[in-house]
Amino acid sequence: MTPSSHLADSIPPHMLTRLAREWLAEDTPNFDLAGVCVGSQEVEARLLCKTPHSVLAGSPFFTAVFTEVGCSVDWICQEGAEIGPDAITLTAVVRGPARCLLLGERPALNCLARASGIATRCSQLQAVATTGGWHGEVAGTRKTTPGFRLVEKYAMLVGGVSMHRQDLSGMVMLKDNHVWASGSITEALKSARSVCGFSSKIEVECCSAEEGREAARAGTDIVMLDNFQPQ
Repeated sequence: MTPSSHLADSIPPHMLTRLAREWLAEDTPNFDLAGVCVGSQEVEARLLCKTPHSVLAGSPFFTAVFTEVGCSVDWICQEGAEIGPDAITLTAVVRGPARCLLLGERPALNCLARASGIATRCSQLQAVATTGGWHGEVAGTRKTTPGFRLVEKYAMLVGGVSMHRQDLSGMVMLKDNHVWASGSITEALKSARSVCGFSSKIEVECCSAEEGREAARAGTDIVMLDNFQPQ
């Protein structure tokens, strides 16, 4: 079992089903006229990875899409595995009615490619941080593709980095505009703490060491150093 293979258990089954149905409905909102050409005879398709040293991510979503159209997926490689070093690696085998397999092909591949690309890049960045002696955490931001956040945040986890926060409600982040509108970092923190409760962390975006010290004195949980140049 790879370190990331258990992460699929963090995705609620109903979310997998909902996303798969939305992707399929978006891609085929009406007739599948080309399906008449191939019919419903049972066929087999092979999923190949053609980029060595890629990290496989997104298999739960890939499987969910094909499950919705009545196909089965047998995985050769496990979630989170680094595929290769061969130039072409058999990754999974999909079986089912020909027209259904072709219905699910594009949504499933799009999701898997996007997630695997993110996981691969995150794994590379984590390796750079580790090699450089960084003892903190590499984390992703909330700058995700609208409607695709669950997949992209999940892919970050598979790639070995932290999510930072899942969404805007996951943690209070006070940016420069919040501070400007409140009058000061201290006032912004006071207002935020009055409503977020004891269980929510507050992070303040600081553009100078002095701002960071003010935020710390005012009781922030996290100081984000914004636009600092490396020393």
